[in-house]
Amino acid sequence: GFTDRLQAALGAKGHDVTVANAGVSGDTTSGGLARLDWSVPDGTQLVILELGANDMLRGVSPDITKKNLDEMLSKLKQRKIAVLLAGMRAAPNLGPDYQSAFDAIFPDLAKKYDVALYPFFLDGVAGQPGMQLEDGLH
Repeated sequence: GFTDRLQAALGAKGHDVTVANAGVSGDTTSGGLARLDWSVPDGTQLVILELGANDMLRGVSPDITKKNLDEMLSKLKQRKIAVLLAGMRAAPNLGPDYQSAFDAIFPDLAKKYDVALYPFFLDGVAGQPGMQLEDGLH
């Protein structure tokens, strides 16, 4: 999976790291927030925070998504854990207001917490045949 590939790639560059996947399939920012404290063990140096897509697919208010991510970033900052925030973009069928509000979440929070931002987690993958499962989402 992704974590094995990431760990191997970092190892090949001389980084002795352990990469663990604390994600849950189908998870939302509410679920991620609820389990953050116990799913990120003491000693963790970096978290790749990639949540929000399932919120968007379920039509969760961008305000709720932002609030949950904000709280997660605050907790990680308090624990002095570095973060790479992986952004997502809203599907256009949700309308321009939703899209605008959702798409602003990730750059706004990255700036607020001064964390690294990968603007669109699916960059180079979305819409590419052979890079996604048949459902077009995964």
